[in-house]
Amino acid sequence: MIKINKDIEYLRSTNTIRERCQKILQMGVDGKLDNFSVDLSRLGDVAKYVVDVTKENYPDLDVPYHSRWQHFNTPGKNRLKLFKEQIAHLNPEDQGRALYDLVIVSVLLDAGAGMQWQYETNGETTTKSEGLAVASFEMFAAGLFSSDSSNPLQVDAKALIALTSSELAAGFQVTDTNLLVGLEGRTSLLNQLGAVLEKNPAFFGQSHRLGNLYSYIANKALAGKLKATVILDAVLNSLSDIWPSRIKIDGVSMGDVWHHSALDDLQTAQGLVPFHKLSQWLSYSLIEPLEWNEITVLDLDELTGLPEYRNGGLLLDLGLIALKSPDAGNLKHKPDSELIVEWRALTVALLDKIGDQVRQELGKSSQEFPLAKVLQGGTWAAGRKIAKQKRQDGGPPINLDSDGTVF
Repeated sequence: MIKINKDIEYLRSTNTIRERCQKILQMGVDGKLDNFSVDLSRLGDVAKYVVDVTKENYPDLDVPYHSRWQHFNTPGKNRLKLFKEQIAHLNPEDQGRALYDLVIVSVLLDAGAGMQWQYETNGETTTKSEGLAVASFEMFAAGLFSSDSSNPLQVDAKALIALTSSELAAGFQVTDTNLLVGLEGRTSLLNQLGAVLEKNPAFFGQSHRLGNLYSYIANKALAGKLKATVILDAVLNSLSDIWPSRIKIDGVSMGDVWHHSALDDLQTAQGLVPFHKLSQWLSYSLIEPLEWNEITVLDLDELTGLPEYRNGGLLLDLGLIALKSPDAGNLKHKPDSELIVEWRALTVALLDKIGDQVRQELGKSSQEFPLAKVLQGGTWAAGRKIAKQKRQDGGPPINLDSDGTVF
């Protein structure tokens, strides 16, 4: 198991994510950011828009957590129900392992697909995150991620290491006219995942199976209760080496952590802003299998909002933040650009403020309506809705150069 120093531990904390993002937000409010201005007078209008979308999507306010599980089903097929029926003969722990196998590999394939790509199955066409979910579900069900033909419903190291981009392209129905953003990046990510499964038996067992992470996390529960950050810690500690080589500390890849010059004067982890977006999206998605097996997950709001283009686009499209140079949105920006780092930091900090106002509007406490429900109800759906109204393709308001592992 990797021994981590204090800087690594600090940058993996959700408290640090909030602290650093709030620092950038304050700079925006004070007019000191290079790329964005912030208009907090728009906060109430944005929250009201999110509340309206939430009530439209969930009139009874019975909102599920923001997680991958919401994306597997389409009007013509309830895949999650069918999958649960398939594994119903297994004991609860083995069911948990199978559910983790499915959802982890699906989340890791969930970075933005681009505006051109679509997936067809059962006479239905799906796109974007839902399309990626359905495609990954069907690849999983076909045994693409298992090296054991007698047990296709698992994800193991041998199959992932051998996976090729052409196999993944076929699974995603990629053609010259149906292009998927970041195909090579996604393949590399799964190949790296296979290598990580092999070298981390403490998390993934001697069978090098992805789903064994369920047992590792479930065993951390005390009296049937577990804090949400325990899940995130397990994800970050077990999967850090899958991410492309960006910023490293003591040889450990920090993943979704980026530099911003405005923070260069900080004493600890100088200039660095952590987000861990995919890791937190994954953590949100790992909650339900635990709860289905009667493990209560506590303190969900210690996880942060997700800094991706739906949530961030909502802020831009409704005027809560604005580009200082309007033309900048048309240029192509890489994830490490200061403009993108600012945008994502503002998104995390402002999602907390939006969440507070949404709960106030709905008359709900943070326990009744945690951020995981605000996102689902919610900001993500509202970001998609306003994007479609603003732009014909419903794409983000800033042109992103994605490698398939961030957005």
